Amino acid sequence: MKAGARVIRMPKNGGKAKALITGLREAELSGCNIAVMLDGDGQHSTKDIEAVIRPVISGEADLVIGSRFLGEQSGIPRYRIFGQKVINSLSNVSSKVDVSDSQSGMRALSRRALRNLNFSSEGYNVESDMITHFVEMGLTITEVPIYVRYDVPNGHKEGATSMGMKLLGNVVSMIGYKRPLLLFGVPGAMASLVGVLIAMLTVSNIYLFGSFIAQALVGVALFMIGSFFVVSGLTLNSLTLMMRSLHSNS
Repeated sequence: MKAGARVIRMPKNGGKAKALITGLREAELSGCNIAVMLDGDGQHSTKDIEAVIRPVISGEADLVIGSRFLGEQSGIPRYRIFGQKVINSLSNVSSKVDVSDSQSGMRALSRRALRNLNFSSEGYNVESDMITHFVEMGLTITEVPIYVRYDVPNGHKEGATSMGMKLLGNVVSMIGYKRPLLLFGVPGAMASLVGVLIAMLTVSNIYLFGSFIAQALVGVALFMIGSFFVVSGLTLNSLTLMMRSLHSNS
């Protein structure tokens, strides 16, 4: 406050997503044309703000993500690179857009992006949810390289493994909601086909699992489980299409 900053006080701790969206919405209400968000643990450099806002100023993008993986990666721990690649791949499947750093906390939002913050999110999944929502709204997303340091004195209060598992679970849940046929239908169809193949081998007296009974049980089990997944995927896909139709008509 002494430095001239406008401070928004939250009545209670609602988590990162709620605090972040509250701040961005306040920026939109105050007439802000470009808003920059960055993590508060000191990992990001304010020198990268100019690069992050440049595509917004030129009108090239509505959301600019500062990517840790477009530039030099020498300072990033290998386990973080591996974990982020897994989460990025799943997040890209959910949002149907190719992003190299879906969890980056340094971003710039245009006026149009600030007007489209009407999505719900919880915890540290807000970055992925923001990408998915903006893609559905037809907003343009791009990335620029940024520098990140991991030797900050006051790092994240939650361990990287714990946070990574939570993010992974949230992203998988998002895929199930956005693309249920991909998450349930495809594996289910494959399991059903394998079950049918095993059944055909059993009838032909070709045993892969030791005995007729064991192999027959495996084949039937795979077919039933696969069929359940396929039906679940089709049902959830129908519900998703219905919800999208209701949302577009409202």
